[in-house]
Amino acid sequence: MIRLFKHYVPHAVLLLGMVDVVLLMLSGELGWVIRARQIEIDPGHFSSRLVQLFSFAALIEMAMIAVGVYGPDALRSMRYAAARLLVAVSLGIIALSAFYFLVPERSLWRSNLFYAMFIAICLLFANRLLLGSLLGAAAFRRRVLVLGSGNRAERLRKLGERPEAGFAIVGFVAMSDRRPVVEEAIPRAVLTDLTRHVENLGVSEVVLALEERRNALPLKDLLRIKTAGVHVNDYSSFLERETGRVDLDTLNPSWLIFSDGFSSGRMVSSAAKRVFDIAASLLLLLFTVPVIALFAALVKLDSEGPAFFRQTRIGLYGQSFDLLKLRSMRTDAEADGQAQFAQANDPRVTRIGRFIRRVRIDELPQAWSVLKGEMSFVGPRPERPEFVAGLEDKLTYYAERHMVKPGITGWAQINYPYGANLEDSRHKLEYDLYYAKNYTPFLDLLIILQTLRVVLWHEGAR
Repeated sequence: MIRLFKHYVPHAVLLLGMVDVVLLMLSGELGWVIRARQIEIDPGHFSSRLVQLFSFAALIEMAMIAVGVYGPDALRSMRYAAARLLVAVSLGIIALSAFYFLVPERSLWRSNLFYAMFIAICLLFANRLLLGSLLGAAAFRRRVLVLGSGNRAERLRKLGERPEAGFAIVGFVAMSDRRPVVEEAIPRAVLTDLTRHVENLGVSEVVLALEERRNALPLKDLLRIKTAGVHVNDYSSFLERETGRVDLDTLNPSWLIFSDGFSSGRMVSSAAKRVFDIAASLLLLLFTVPVIALFAALVKLDSEGPAFFRQTRIGLYGQSFDLLKLRSMRTDAEADGQAQFAQANDPRVTRIGRFIRRVRIDELPQAWSVLKGEMSFVGPRPERPEFVAGLEDKLTYYAERHMVKPGITGWAQINYPYGANLEDSRHKLEYDLYYAKNYTPFLDLLIILQTLRVVLWHEGAR
């Protein structure tokens, strides 16, 4: 993987995306030339429309990211990729039409967009047919040697067996005399030169997966491997990179303290984030007031009670605030006074409530909390005080998720289904900690774009 703005992107995905951008610009150019020839005018020089072609490629590329074109399923299945490409290009053309209406002097002809759209779909799909086998080949996977043969090593083996894994494990070395969980692990004692073994296997990365590190670190081996030019990684950092979450099973305070993250450069990121939040919340409220008003009326007609409801949530640094949402449950949803997680097919949800939850319309009034500065567009979902108190007792590091503002959408929301129990909360905390540790405007942009995928395919809604 390559690290862009503190976020890891697989080499295969980066290569595919770069080629896609070139093909999109080519599609726009071919569409322009074809249309110009049809009406018998000089198409002019390519350089005279670079801005138009770049805007065409950029907006469709963002639509592709948003609908999950670069997800693992899209990289493995041509049928899945074709469906997502059709949706992405269609959404991209709609976005371009709006952009060209606002900035007409930077627009391509509408007839040109018609040709460019079909050319783009053909070229993008052909790109996946041609590169698909290469993207899944070992040439695009890092060759990893695991030092360890216990449960941690076994977990890495299972992780490496996934089709979307960006690494291939080429061997295991048992570093202790304990009975190995990974049976094929080679005992360290039989290797006279571990560095030579690493070189013979063509290893690009060594991962330390010891069960007990106290007084057991093979410092001499690690030093020689490192000075030989091979990357050495610890278990927690490797899992963070490969899974996009902080693994609670192996997390310790020293790793959080000494690993990269929570940098002082966040001051600039925070300022940019607040400017974006103010501008985006104002625009969202401006354009969605009619939608909110319509569904507020429908909520009132569908069931007794107010159209909106306020609920206390925990925000930045553990401070409480009132969250405003469209009501989607009956007013007696918690008649016994006990806070409850929403469940799949929850009987407390009203007919209109089920729809507005599925398409996230009930979340729109939260833009007011964003405008006031109590929330951000992107961040961990704010929980109720009743849940927070219990989760902080049961889940170590749960309080650390409150070191960033809560958000309407977040890294956990686009990567994990709706959480309804302690185990779900634990998994979502791992994603929230990754975001709190690594957030940048780039990661926020990825999350905002991919939220569209969650809305379109109803992923995680309850």
